[in-house]
Amino acid sequence: MTNNKVRVRFAPSPTGPLHIGGVRTALYNYLFAKKNNGTFILRIEDTDQTRYVEGAEDYIMESLEWCGIKVDEGVREGGSYGPYRQSERKGIYRKYIDELIEKGWAYYAFDTPEELDELRNSYEARGDKFMYNAPVRDNLKNTLSLGKSECESLIDGSVPYVVRFKMPPDEEIKMTDLIRGDVVVNSSTQDDKILFKSDGMPTYHLANIVDDYLMEISHVIRGEEWLPSLPLHVMLYRAFGWEEPEFAHLPLLLKPTGKGKLNKRDGDKMGFPVFPLYWPYGETASGYREEGYFPDAFINMLALLGWNPGTEQEIFSMEELTDAFSIERVGNSGSRFDPEKAKWFNHQYLQMKSDESIALEFSEILKDKGIEEKTDRLVQLVGMVKERVNFVKDLWEQTDFFFVAPKEYDPQVVKKRWKEDSSSLMKEVRALLSSVDDFSSENTERVVKTWIEEKEVGMGAVMNAFRLLIVGAARGPHMFNIISWLGKEETLNRLDAGLKKLKK
Repeated sequence: MTNNKVRVRFAPSPTGPLHIGGVRTALYNYLFAKKNNGTFILRIEDTDQTRYVEGAEDYIMESLEWCGIKVDEGVREGGSYGPYRQSERKGIYRKYIDELIEKGWAYYAFDTPEELDELRNSYEARGDKFMYNAPVRDNLKNTLSLGKSECESLIDGSVPYVVRFKMPPDEEIKMTDLIRGDVVVNSSTQDDKILFKSDGMPTYHLANIVDDYLMEISHVIRGEEWLPSLPLHVMLYRAFGWEEPEFAHLPLLLKPTGKGKLNKRDGDKMGFPVFPLYWPYGETASGYREEGYFPDAFINMLALLGWNPGTEQEIFSMEELTDAFSIERVGNSGSRFDPEKAKWFNHQYLQMKSDESIALEFSEILKDKGIEEKTDRLVQLVGMVKERVNFVKDLWEQTDFFFVAPKEYDPQVVKKRWKEDSSSLMKEVRALLSSVDDFSSENTERVVKTWIEEKEVGMGAVMNAFRLLIVGAARGPHMFNIISWLGKEETLNRLDAGLKKLKK
């Protein structure tokens, strides 16, 4: 690196929706950058044009924006190390591949896919695995076996080729990973990976190394699936004579069972999202935003899947995460995703939100149902029931009876709670409440409870029947809060309607 400044990048491919494992990689990069007063870069790695999916790039950017992960340099933000889309950097890579060929670290290969398939099959037939590396490369169709002039004539004749990295035979490649410590791999276990194709496009391996070098990336923080590529990437840095960045490979996110990697099909199959936002193209998939999660709850949940703050604290704002985060506290084994814990986080954040902000969101849900209600009354209602829900959208299930009087009465509750004397008791409660002017929760509770004590009847006998007539079922918050919100007229109307219906 030419300076000591922390510069990290998140480099997704626009091949579909961004998995929550990718969001976590972006988050850890972002937290590491912010903790160290560094720069967070978004680079779009679209070298594989055959897998490019329309809309995926915008989806990536919108997802990061929703999560509160602010990009410092990128396709939209610009910056002095651009372009930040790999396909726009196509002209950069040729000189670097030429440099590797010149130094003897790479070579042209003209083997056709059919010839390589045939070789693979013959190896498999005798129980071996074919690898394009030192023991076999001198006998295949490449610069090392054909000679310079023959290679030049093949290239001039537009014969398709690839450029492969020349991995040295039987060499100990020593590397360091910030999460896993020292790693040693023998080069004989590595094949000669393709770095460049005759269409002028580099493969991921070359492009990401060159881009990281030119963008002065100080730390490469990426998923565990890239660990097998680390020997090649480290060898490329050494072949160019460049100082390599520090590497950290994040553990996998595992299925809720703990067995196997959480993949994109698991979510809708198991009933929870695995993408930050709804994916609208082709095979659609649900998203955390549309399921009603708050972005800060989603991020808090994700941060603790693989990173341990070393304390009992579980609720973190983005600022607190930034202050507490360190790569050293990221584990090296997979983290099991728990959909119930995700809901728990959203519940915690819902309780921390003001009743006013929740009421505003809830009013939009009510409008879709054709219900208009004053904000102050919704604020009051939210205060009564928000502890019972994980999502704003669940408020309707807890409050529908506030807006719509019961037409039917839960038959199981009627059977269990509506006794022989219930009707006469409720008529007395109705008469009692009709004479009350102050219909506040405190006053109606005092009046009714005083009457219950004087009459010497069971509290349950009165209150269960009362709830049944007002709500239609055995649910809802404190009864006197309910009738105070409904008001005297509506309360009396519901008592009358219920008595009439249950009399039949």
